[in-house]
Amino acid sequence: MNKQEVEYAITELKDDYMRHQGDIEKLESTGHTKMIHKAEERLEKLEQRLAELNQKLAEL
Repeated sequence: MNKQEVEYAITELKDDYMRHQGDIEKLESTGHTKMIHKAEERLEKLEQRLAELNQKLAEL
């Protein structure tokens, strides 16, 4: 991946992260606590991927 591709991937992941946060807020407000755990796991995976991409960007 070149720098531009990494930056684009980071932007997409940030957008996904924000959507998932909104989804979690909706689940919390509607009382779907069982689904919140899975959504939080997805957020953690997105955070890990963002950290990897930011590291890669720093190396470029």
